[in-house]
Amino acid sequence: MRNQLWLEKRLSEIWELLFFDTPKQNNVIIKFKGKWKNKFGHIKTLKNKDTEIAVNSLFQSSLVPEYIVDLTIAHELIHYSHGFHSPLPKLYSHPHKGGIVTKELKKRGFVNQLSLEKQFVKEEWPKIYNELIKIYRGKKLSHRKTYKLTNLFKWT
Repeated sequence: MRNQLWLEKRLSEIWELLFFDTPKQNNVIIKFKGKWKNKFGHIKTLKNKDTEIAVNSLFQSSLVPEYIVDLTIAHELIHYSHGFHSPLPKLYSHPHKGGIVTKELKKRGFVNQLSLEKQFVKEEWPKIYNELIKIYRGKKLSHRKTYKLTNLFKWT
């Protein structure tokens, strides 16, 4: 299972190898967050002006290929480099204007991963999502405390 430390390392490696031309102008935090079916990640500015990159928590599972996590991180770093949720100058009026994110991903070497991602989203993700949600819901239910009715009325 992938953890917070692993995610931080992936961000650092991707930034150093593929986004070396993008200056880090503020504190950038990355974390697993949410269990979304139709969203792989997002980027936002926090109240203290840090940037938060959130990656779908379900991606902690090894059922999700590592290239999906890498693409998600790279996608959000492109937004950062374009001035969305970062102190850098805003380069475009809209974060996805004219397919700019896909063009930039290709320019940075993600051509093959983009092709694999299309297939993954269409053929594999719905099944994996359903499987992971069942596991998550099962864990959530098993962690709930159960109280016997008799224990609720003990006064001692």
